[in-house]
Amino acid sequence: MSTQLENIQPGATDGRSGRGLLLAAACVIFSGCSGGGGDDVSLGSGQGPDPATVDFPIAYVKRSLPVAPMTLQDDSRSLRTFNVDADLYIRDRAAPSVPERNITQRVTGDTDLWDVKDLEASYDGNRVLFAMRGPIDPGADEEDLPKWGIWEYNRVTDFLRRVIPSDTVADAGHDVSPHYLPDGRIVFSSTRQRQSQAVLLDEGKPQFPALDEERDEPGFVLHVMNSDGSDIHQISFNQSHDRDAAVLLNGQILYTRWDRAFGATSAQSLYRMNPDGTGLELYYGAESHATGFQNQVIQFLQPRVLQNGRVAVIARPFTGSQFGGDVLSIDAETYVENTQPLLPNRGVLTGPAQSRLVANDVRILPGAPSPGGVFSGAFPLHDGTNRMFVSWSMCRLIENSRIVPCTEDRLDDPNAVPAPVLYGLWMYVIAAGTQLPVIAPVEGQMFAEVVTLMPRVLPPVILDKVPGVDVDATLVSENVGVLDIRSVYDIDGVDQANPNIATLADPAQRTAIQRPQRFLRIVKAVSIPDDDVRDFRQSAFGASPYMREIIGYAPVEPDGSVRVKVPANVALAIDVVDVNVRRTLPRHSNWLQVRPGEVVRCNGCHDPDPANLQSHGRSNLFAAANAGAATTGLPFPNTDPALFADFGETMAQTRARHSCSNDNCRSINPTADVVYEDVWTHQPTAGRAPDASFAYRYSSLRTPAPLSNPDCATQWAAQCRIVINYETIVHPLWSTPRITLAADGVTVLSDNTCTRCHSTRDAANTLRVPAGQLDLADGPSPDNPDRFHAYHELVFIDNEQTLNMATNTLEDRCAQFDPVTGVCVQFFTVLPSVRSAGALGSRFFQKMDNNVGTVNHRGFLNNAEVRLMAEWMDIGAQYYNDPFAAPLN
Repeated sequence: MSTQLENIQPGATDGRSGRGLLLAAACVIFSGCSGGGGDDVSLGSGQGPDPATVDFPIAYVKRSLPVAPMTLQDDSRSLRTFNVDADLYIRDRAAPSVPERNITQRVTGDTDLWDVKDLEASYDGNRVLFAMRGPIDPGADEEDLPKWGIWEYNRVTDFLRRVIPSDTVADAGHDVSPHYLPDGRIVFSSTRQRQSQAVLLDEGKPQFPALDEERDEPGFVLHVMNSDGSDIHQISFNQSHDRDAAVLLNGQILYTRWDRAFGATSAQSLYRMNPDGTGLELYYGAESHATGFQNQVIQFLQPRVLQNGRVAVIARPFTGSQFGGDVLSIDAETYVENTQPLLPNRGVLTGPAQSRLVANDVRILPGAPSPGGVFSGAFPLHDGTNRMFVSWSMCRLIENSRIVPCTEDRLDDPNAVPAPVLYGLWMYVIAAGTQLPVIAPVEGQMFAEVVTLMPRVLPPVILDKVPGVDVDATLVSENVGVLDIRSVYDIDGVDQANPNIATLADPAQRTAIQRPQRFLRIVKAVSIPDDDVRDFRQSAFGASPYMREIIGYAPVEPDGSVRVKVPANVALAIDVVDVNVRRTLPRHSNWLQVRPGEVVRCNGCHDPDPANLQSHGRSNLFAAANAGAATTGLPFPNTDPALFADFGETMAQTRARHSCSNDNCRSINPTADVVYEDVWTHQPTAGRAPDASFAYRYSSLRTPAPLSNPDCATQWAAQCRIVINYETIVHPLWSTPRITLAADGVTVLSDNTCTRCHSTRDAANTLRVPAGQLDLADGPSPDNPDRFHAYHELVFIDNEQTLNMATNTLEDRCAQFDPVTGVCVQFFTVLPSVRSAGALGSRFFQKMDNNVGTVNHRGFLNNAEVRLMAEWMDIGAQYYNDPFAAPLN
């Protein structure tokens, strides 16, 4: 596609009339109108000839429905897919009598090889943004097809242009879901992943768009560009899709985020952020998905801001609803969940936050008809009339090869089969619960989206943060931000320290060993390439369907507070770990992000109790349990007076302030090693000596260290990574000699080398059952030859083995034989020693910590090795955590 597309002139008439297959015996019916006799669906006669009440243009997408057996792609998790034969149309008034104009025909011609979607109107009503893709060769591979691009049409000048004029720049990624920002720039969703790809270069990897967390297509994340397509930059760093951006009345960006971190429950919820990517937080719905008809799980899509500040969404499942769903109104300025209000109304309001905007009896059940039809889009008017344009398909059924209306008797039939959708455009009057036809549905076509080109109030402009003015310039230069946690003992606003935060924070009352939470581990997602970049074997993932890296560690101060630098522009998660470096709290199910120079603050942590699901990823949900320092100019009780506090400061904030004044902010720099130093205890007032310092250093490993750069051991930087691959980092532990010699240097007092007992051959090469049914010797696994046998023995359930003395072979021990055939139908099994869900509770550490069994394993591994095993389990016990180290197909 050439750059001359900017100068495309108006085309002639629509040359595509008559396209699309008309289904036999099919007409149209309007809800609430009288129809003809019999079972055929007929045009109602109860509507007036011209119900238009809006004297502004409307823009909409019209497409042909594909011929059976082809179907439209309607999975809301798939943004790259296309449904050909679509164009953008405009009518100068929202009335059936006003002729339509095909705007994109001047590009698409008379072909059916283009797709159009994601319409958005400008605030002055003069322009419309949309995504367009084509021409498509249905038989070509995805990588050979044109990409989705952002286009703009100016109705005043009748000028159509691709926003990014350069072919090279336009082809760098798929661009969808555009929206105008109040300052004239454009926010959109894209696979470009511009800043994420720059981070890959810093990691020594090639640049590529990372796949989403289901590894189906590249992740679409939010970017911003100028109106001329320049200055494209990424502002969101999710690992799955961020889509459907809109602008709240306060100028912030509202959008739908697909959360899929750590294999958590897949869900699409509403988030918000500033236009520069700062201030990211949950806006609504992470725990409100089971609120559909009959508690069906729904997703919150296509958010649109209503004039009263509420948010309208299309609520539908991921798939199976033929693009349609219900239209909900959400009071997200009062609630974060359907029954969870913000802090000012906690204990006063109970919800629901959601209400239905339409009176239709919409029922979204997989494969079942919806009596009130379904809505594929809604665009609210901001003219004080409480109306909206909707794309709506009525309820129809297929009966004896005929399309018939949805009567009560037919809907009562459990075998009722929905007919193909029939979307038309309607004006919906919310207060009255009535809808008037604007464009009547046409069999074989679909009016998929609609926006009105009328002026709206411009939200305020939120300026991007300026280094040295709004954010710390030094942090920006280091490409880092700061994570500030008031207390990890603050669980949903409740002080859950034992007995309380104040007691744990006082060195006179508690020692370090009495504080359960000791360090914060910062975890990063690993970008996964598609097969064109690195066609590695899927067996590389092992026990977890994802890969993770560790950024570093920071101490948890006695009051549970943390203040630490974290890399900017990456998807982050955190683990709170104990003195043994084992995660003590559940994993995060969503990703954090920090922009350069940004300070992200949170009160504490969250209890994901399924009996009391509450969200915590938004400000003003809970009062902070850690009040901080009671006075200014004095130390915390019984602590070093040199570390005097300011009123309200946490211990981490106080330490950081002093550190940044005299030792280059050392206290907020993460470390690759796990290091503890008691800087707080003041012996004269605490009545005891400071707690002993210690460190679990990778330099103490007798095997390779998992550091991406050896310099990271002494000087942390934003590019530092801890990468734990089983074959090169974990597996060498088992054969490392662990021999204790007598004073003569020759006599062996003990040999605790792991494979001495955990192998199928003893020192004399005699076959045996490995100790504890755990074989840690070298060699490929019979279950999966891509992995070492020891890995499978550690991580997966295995059959118990016994030694057959007659044949001198190891056999699986049978628990039950078939009495007729004599074939074993059930074996005794052995539970895995390693938990990919986390180190706590693993059989491995039960042996190491508690001397379970006949052999005391305590001390067999040194502290650095025990730490390595704990962090490997906590991040998922993967086989590889680097796709570029994994073997190729």
